[in-house]
Amino acid sequence: MKLCWFNDHRLGLVDDEGLHDVSQALQALPAASYPPAQPGDLLIQHLDLVRAAIPSVLPTAPRLALDAVTLHSPVANPSKIIGVPVNYLKHAEEAEADLATFTDRYRGSIEEQGLFLKASSALTGCSEGVRLAFPQRRTDHEMELGLVIGRVARHVSEADALDYVAGYALALDMVLRGPEDRSFRKSADSYAVLGPWLVTADEIANPQELDLRLSVNGELRQASNTRHMIMKLRRQIAWASSIYTLWPGDIIMTGTCEGVAQVVAGDVMECTIEQIGSMRVAVH
Repeated sequence: MKLCWFNDHRLGLVDDEGLHDVSQALQALPAASYPPAQPGDLLIQHLDLVRAAIPSVLPTAPRLALDAVTLHSPVANPSKIIGVPVNYLKHAEEAEADLATFTDRYRGSIEEQGLFLKASSALTGCSEGVRLAFPQRRTDHEMELGLVIGRVARHVSEADALDYVAGYALALDMVLRGPEDRSFRKSADSYAVLGPWLVTADEIANPQELDLRLSVNGELRQASNTRHMIMKLRRQIAWASSIYTLWPGDIIMTGTCEGVAQVVAGDVMECTIEQIGSMRVAVH
């Protein structure tokens, strides 16, 4: 199932026929309380209830063209966005070869560097695009598989790790180059793009075997397969859950491949991951 948020807080189901407005299925959600019983995203926490309600509302759901709506992040309220640094060997090699751009502050294994956090306020959808935080400085694209946690995870095993995944999406971990801490440079507003929708985990048999690519203005820049990750998805979830409690809706941006490069205002990034879909993201 492919689910998205679109326009004015509407819930969409995406299939071969287009987008169906299934917002009525949100009535299956329990009433929200304040303070909430737990952190995280209410829809992702109760995703099974909403999925079960969709078939009953689908026959009368309005149908819209995908190119006629504004697509927001398919996760509305993550408690955190977790990043995995230099998780493809060829990206590590290109960073090592260009220390003037990538700096040498974060050398060593992923375990030595540690995971990092992006501010949840950086989250945006593909239709909203990326707004350059400091146009006079270099901002780079980093195309990644986005993984969304579906239930509370703490000290989970690698063997069980994928059982905690709600679904997958395309992710852009945008980064401002410079001397500041990585989390600062990656947390500007709109520097965490997620979209175009969430593909539920049951739709993807092996997320560790997906082609991904990114083009800018029609020029191919990044192309790889998730099999080339240094730290695999199961290990990412298990390790992260040993440090943080992972709440429903938490996003792991699982690392980028080689081909990282600068974007400027007016560029259009086109991103694709097989079995998930494609999205166009403008740079402003």
